[in-house]
Amino acid sequence: MNIQEAKQEIENTLRAYLCKDEGGNYLFPTVRQRPILLMGPPGIGKTAIMEQIAQQLHIGLVSYTMTHHTRQSAIGLPQINQQTYGTETVSVTRYTMSEIIASVYDTMERTHCREGILFLDEINCVSDTLAPTMLQFLQNKTFGTHALPRGWIIVAAGNPAEYNKSVREFDIVTLDRIRTIEVTPNVEVFLQYGCQQGLHGAVQSYLRLHPERFYHVSRQENRLFYVTARGWEDLSALLESYEKLGIPVAEEVISEYLCLPETSREFFAYYSLYRKYGSDYCIPEILSGEISQEAYWEKCALAADGDFVERFAVTEMVLHRLRDVCGKYSRMEEETVLLHEALKIYFAQKEDFTEYLSKRREAMQTKQKFSLLTDGELRREEAVLTQLEAMALELKEKRLTAPEEIKEHLRSRFEKRLIARNEQVQEVRRMLENGIKWLRDSLGNGQELTALLSEMTASPAIMTFIARHNCPEYLKECGRLQIRLKEETLRKECERSLGQ
Repeated sequence: MNIQEAKQEIENTLRAYLCKDEGGNYLFPTVRQRPILLMGPPGIGKTAIMEQIAQQLHIGLVSYTMTHHTRQSAIGLPQINQQTYGTETVSVTRYTMSEIIASVYDTMERTHCREGILFLDEINCVSDTLAPTMLQFLQNKTFGTHALPRGWIIVAAGNPAEYNKSVREFDIVTLDRIRTIEVTPNVEVFLQYGCQQGLHGAVQSYLRLHPERFYHVSRQENRLFYVTARGWEDLSALLESYEKLGIPVAEEVISEYLCLPETSREFFAYYSLYRKYGSDYCIPEILSGEISQEAYWEKCALAADGDFVERFAVTEMVLHRLRDVCGKYSRMEEETVLLHEALKIYFAQKEDFTEYLSKRREAMQTKQKFSLLTDGELRREEAVLTQLEAMALELKEKRLTAPEEIKEHLRSRFEKRLIARNEQVQEVRRMLENGIKWLRDSLGNGQELTALLSEMTASPAIMTFIARHNCPEYLKECGRLQIRLKEETLRKECERSLGQ
């Protein structure tokens, strides 16, 4: 299965294992809670989905890469204790608590999460001395004499033998006590993830053109060649950063992330064209409507004369820009809702505004310390606190101290934000309609417009905006597309009937 399917299956398993009755007792027998083993090539997101699952289920996460550990760190160090049996006192060897088990308890104390995931990466690449210990742990959920706390589930990951020389096979006794999920690279899943994460437009459009370039691992004459999902995502972040700083991107930089000469060379050539098209077409000005009619039709003619790759790249640039503005609006909307809730809480209590902000920031820092907030929640809370603190500064500057004066000022500031949000709604809708209109004016009602509409439909940010605020141009074109699809289906049915 692909990484998204594997993620869903792990979530389902965790919900089943952690389900409780009315008395708070686990319904799934501990002895039947098989550890999950993710087997798949490196760099496809096995570690990343563990973090996502833990955040979504609000449970703890402890991660270990097992190749970095020894038998002593896994099971603890021996201690000599005196033990009396009947009338005889003897020396007995006992072990200190395993570093790994201790980390689970530390996480429980730090986050107050009594349930969680113990993720053990590269589990089938451990040393000879550690291998028996790991097999025992997978079978019995204990390191030495110390058991994994109730409510903590083992998820392990490993690489198939073709990707790692150090791989060892599990015996049938171990395999019969674990659940093995085979994970394979899937470019479509990665592209869906890329849309949500806002990966660089050149990365996304290149992989749509060349899906066969998405993943590669091989060895030739003792040299390793590889291209992974992790490499594409890290490269995307670097491209975004270099462009903001005005730093040119050389082919050598690309090859540091895409370690296969033909892929790095081909992507660099495409990226150079992508940047040139971005400069030639002035997509931001077209979408915002800040372009003269003469220049507008010049860009239409330029696109119409372009080859397939150019037209495809331009379509992706429009799509990437629309996803970006809808994503920014979505974040603004979330922050506005959170700001409204924060002001409602303040209005409902008799507390000094500065003191209220101080307590709210302290609460956020506590949640951050104990990893109780996702990155998105932390960013939103920080943005809202920044706005509230700006309001507090205005109150001091205006010397407003009476409770009603303070509340009136805060209401006024919030209303201004609502006005700005409504203006942003109009701007985003205009950009969506301008993008569809320009693509239709330049390339007609062909495959490019169909691709744009399809990808807009697949984008959560764009569809959330359209569902809430409408976009007549999108709805009109989708209606036409649906009619064409029905006509095409009917035509094929007629041809099939005539051929029989």
